[in-house]
Amino acid sequence: GGRMEVLEEKEEEEQGEEEELKALEISDNLQDVETNVSIEQVCVPSDVPDFDWSSVDTSQLPSSYKTNSLKEKKLLHIADHFLQQYAHLCPDRKPLFLHPVNECGVEKFVSTTVRPTLLPYAELYHWDGCASFVSDYLTMEPLESSITPPSSLYSPTTILKYQRGNCFDFSVLLCSMLIGAGYDAYCVHGYATREICTLDETLKLCPLLRKPQEVPKEGMKKSNKYRVKPPPDLQSKFELQQEAKKEAETEAAQKKEEREEEKEVEKPEHDPLHGLRVHAWVLVLSGKKEVPETFFINPFTGNSHSTMDERFLGIESVWNHRNYWVNMQDCWNGCKDLIFDLGDTIRWEIMLSGSNKPLQLLSDAEEEKELSDKETDGTREKEEEDMSFDMPPSWVAPIQIYPREFETRCSEDRKVILYKKAKLEKWAPYLNGNGLVKRLTVYADLDCTEVVEVREWFKNREDMLDMREVNKQSQLTTDYFSPGHLLSLKAHTYMSLEPETEYTMEFYNEARVDGLQKRVETADEMMEYFVGRDDFLHVRYMEFGKRGKKIHLAGTRTDINSRPIVQIKECFHRNPEKPADEDVAERIFLITEDMIQLTYHLKDKYITASRKDFFKAAEGDRKGNEIVMTPEMCITYQAGSSEKDEKLVHLYKLLQELTAEERQLKQQVRQSEAEVLKILKIRENEETNVKLSVSIYNIERNEKRRQQYEAMKNATEDELWGQGEQDLDYLAPFLIRVGHREKMTKGQALRVRDDCLTDFKHRLINKANIIQAHLEKAAEELQKKDQWFQKNQNRLSAEEEDDFLTRRSETMFRIQILALRLNREKQMAPQKYLALEEKLRRDPRLAEHFGHA
Repeated sequence: GGRMEVLEEKEEEEQGEEEELKALEISDNLQDVETNVSIEQVCVPSDVPDFDWSSVDTSQLPSSYKTNSLKEKKLLHIADHFLQQYAHLCPDRKPLFLHPVNECGVEKFVSTTVRPTLLPYAELYHWDGCASFVSDYLTMEPLESSITPPSSLYSPTTILKYQRGNCFDFSVLLCSMLIGAGYDAYCVHGYATREICTLDETLKLCPLLRKPQEVPKEGMKKSNKYRVKPPPDLQSKFELQQEAKKEAETEAAQKKEEREEEKEVEKPEHDPLHGLRVHAWVLVLSGKKEVPETFFINPFTGNSHSTMDERFLGIESVWNHRNYWVNMQDCWNGCKDLIFDLGDTIRWEIMLSGSNKPLQLLSDAEEEKELSDKETDGTREKEEEDMSFDMPPSWVAPIQIYPREFETRCSEDRKVILYKKAKLEKWAPYLNGNGLVKRLTVYADLDCTEVVEVREWFKNREDMLDMREVNKQSQLTTDYFSPGHLLSLKAHTYMSLEPETEYTMEFYNEARVDGLQKRVETADEMMEYFVGRDDFLHVRYMEFGKRGKKIHLAGTRTDINSRPIVQIKECFHRNPEKPADEDVAERIFLITEDMIQLTYHLKDKYITASRKDFFKAAEGDRKGNEIVMTPEMCITYQAGSSEKDEKLVHLYKLLQELTAEERQLKQQVRQSEAEVLKILKIRENEETNVKLSVSIYNIERNEKRRQQYEAMKNATEDELWGQGEQDLDYLAPFLIRVGHREKMTKGQALRVRDDCLTDFKHRLINKANIIQAHLEKAAEELQKKDQWFQKNQNRLSAEEEDDFLTRRSETMFRIQILALRLNREKQMAPQKYLALEEKLRRDPRLAEHFGHA
């Protein structure tokens, strides 16, 4: 039995040794991975140069950056004590990110690095404006080690100055801006996937390419038994089913092929550090600023994410400018099951508790050791004091972003983001001469070699060009314009800006007299679409023939070689003021065949429309003779009428009207062609000489405005200088009394000087007395108002009370201003008197008599 026990012990020892070896192997592997991670290449654009943070100039920074106040030192002591307790109670958890060093090498608690700031830009009053600004303005730098938080955390002011930082720097800056804008925001120290941590968006669809979510249609209305039944569907349902089945099969096959092609590439490689990669982001709790639901913001991209997002794998702690909370919930399922009620002391361990509840204490042995090391009896009292300790104010200087920096945005003036089959580039406004601020290039393959489409966005263009889409497969270019273009253009689709090629022009029809909404042209056709016309015209179609040889005849027009018009067709909406069979729906002028066809609108309960076809006597018309009307020249069909044909005289008048209309329409067609040529010429001119508009308030860029400003400034300075030259002569009124003698006696000189000083003294006293009188009057008014208010307070309505308080505050403000003026006059009076005395002493007319006095 003893032998068996010895054998069992040996086996246990061997098993223990094996387990230790395995643990050592795992730790070695982890260390290897850690070293690999530090060398690992992260998705940072290659054109962004490395930055040496050791070269940061800290000499000009405020003293709060270089030293800690007594309150900050106490906070660091509390943080260390909190960390000891945490390490004792949660030995398997990683160390907390509590007080890294700042740019000056001084330890600062993370909450004091947050500096709530509301910046004076409307865009930064909302969370998405703040997030997009931070993501655009800063350049992303990876953490030194992917699995540990950074050893330092610089101030948001330094991060803004050098326009770069890691995820913690991004988060602190964004959190400071969000809290300043009124959000309940927190910095988060946690774990995320490799794609989130390294800003790798190459497997993600570009947000600009996402299709808008379809709005669910309202449920069908309840069937009404009295409703008229629709006509029966005579199409074969079986055939439709078969066609739909075939289409579904082909679509499924195509999708399957696409999936198989992209499966290998799309699937991210296995990450050995999955769940260990440290990341920082921002948590925004619901409630404040009408935020309906708690969400995350990834500061690298500026995008919002649900707290259920699988890419966020866990949270260690969160903090804002007031406190620090440690997450005590299990993150085995990522952040999906986390409850963000920071007041729940079981789920979130708070560092600075406002209540008197003591923190969980260390074990007795460790507590005794601490007592012997530091102090004996006062420790518990100090701990209780620590509970009511308030967070010291932020050591960071006020965050400032100047208008030029806010406008320039992109670090290095350009930002590039790679997405799945797409590349997005951003530029600062006015950087590109053509006003380009954003470009999205869409590719057909995942390697981004074959370009499918290019979209470009512009700003500040004088030609109002807003966006351009270039389809590289069809070679079609579409320009989109903001309202305000010289020719009311809304969109222009073309292959080239040459005339008589295929194009589509859309217009802001409200800005046009003729209500033209769209014009489409090919080599031999032109279509015009109208909206809101009084004559109910909505479509005009023109067909052209091929040009003949150039023939120049004496007395003919210069456009003899313009395309011959074959036909003009016009379509009209229903005019309710006319009977249907008298309201023209369509008219076609067959010019080469000398025919005019009229089709009228359908009458109720009729399936055929009335028609009139006119055949013109071409010879007589061309010679300029009057038309001779014969019955054969008009074929009439009157739907549902058995009456005799319309009288020839009426048809004759109608034909005359239509012939006149035809002439006008031909002119209209030529005008349309001329307008197209004008638009194409102007567009070509606009593209070759792009001009950017600059606000009159932007003196830096608006050269004309800057010159005006400088001219005005110079003129003002000249005026002021002239006034200085022609200074007031204080002695003039007193010299008149002695008769402007060239030489004065000493007595006369003394009398002139004394009179001048006495007069000036009286003026100063009078000025002070006038201000004093106004001040006393205002004070008396205030006293009367207060007495009146006390008497009538109970009888006043809310509006009258508000009105009284407004007027009282105005009077108070006037009293304050007068008091300041009086005080200033009293302070300045002796200085003014002495200055005049010195001036008189140096005056050449008096100096010879008492200059050395």
